[in-house]
Amino acid sequence: MPDEVKPNLNESPTHDSQLAAESIASGNEKAPTVDFDADYAAAQKFSISEVDRTDKGEAAAEVATAPKYQTSKPQETKTEAQSTGNPDDYAELAKEVGNSKTGGVTNVTDDLVKQALEKGERKN
Repeated sequence: MPDEVKPNLNESPTHDSQLAAESIASGNEKAPTVDFDADYAAAQKFSISEVDRTDKGEAAAEVATAPKYQTSKPQETKTEAQSTGNPDDYAELAKEVGNSKTGGVTNVTDDLVKQALEKGERKN
């Protein structure tokens, strides 16, 4: 169903649009109509090309979207912790996990900072 465009003189951003709005408001010109449903239907016709509707288009799309490199399929592995009942094993595991937080961190000393500043200074 077509909708009629109603111009608003206060919202005309350019002089030409203001003249057109005044002309429509005075009745000198007919207001344009817009049929959204017809426009949408026309757009749907253009959304898929004629080639894509054929077997050639389907084959071309398959080739275009095919992966370029062979990838291996991941294998699922299950790891089960063996219960030993020995508390020392748990304590050792806790130490390993506790050290993982600082595994890659080193101590920064004043001498290390001084060396870094010296290396970063511009040499003329």
